[in-house]
Amino acid sequence: MFLLLIEDDLNLGKALLKLLRQHYRVHWVRDLASASEHLAAAHYDAVLLDLGLPDGDGVDWLRAMRRKGSLLPVLILSARDALDDRVRGLDTGADDYLVKPFEPDELLARIRVLLRRQSGAAQELLTAGDLTFSSEQQQFYLQGKPISLPAKEFQLLAVLMQSGNKAVSRERLVQQLYGLGQDVDSNTLDVHMHMLRKIIGKERITTVRGFGYRLSFE
Repeated sequence: MFLLLIEDDLNLGKALLKLLRQHYRVHWVRDLASASEHLAAAHYDAVLLDLGLPDGDGVDWLRAMRRKGSLLPVLILSARDALDDRVRGLDTGADDYLVKPFEPDELLARIRVLLRRQSGAAQELLTAGDLTFSSEQQQFYLQGKPISLPAKEFQLLAVLMQSGNKAVSRERLVQQLYGLGQDVDSNTLDVHMHMLRKIIGKERITTVRGFGYRLSFE
């Protein structure tokens, strides 16, 4: 699962990133403009949204997102604890509202609930031939046996699997791994893809020349 964390406080952002990366893939941004850029460039499963941000109010940003038809799950994380603020956030389109400061275990529990609502039981398992991914357990299985993947290779395989039979561009894969605006060597993706193929089998990933990669679902 891939989360977008929008939090401008440097210390809190670092702490949340450390916590969340033990369980999920996470990109962290500190303003709404960067958040919009990331959402346009990559697929996320949920957004963790602070409200008081340098370039605007998170509630207004959320309202605009909902007006565009986005159904992406959003959990507001805010120090605004007044009832009116919580009601406004939920009425605007947030799926949940957690008041700062909060306990790490409660945050993780709220995220799990959010993701369960989004995925539903029918989406719990993804399959591609003899390769299976359990979103609830965050575990890949090959021929019914669990496989261990390094972090980047795990992210690559998750993106390919969630894309179905569609090829995924190199640009999108790099953005999913490193975020926007990162100076990444052009060979880095190829190295990770080579390692992934060694683990799951070369024949399961097809190179689409001049574009990117596709996972075999046969």
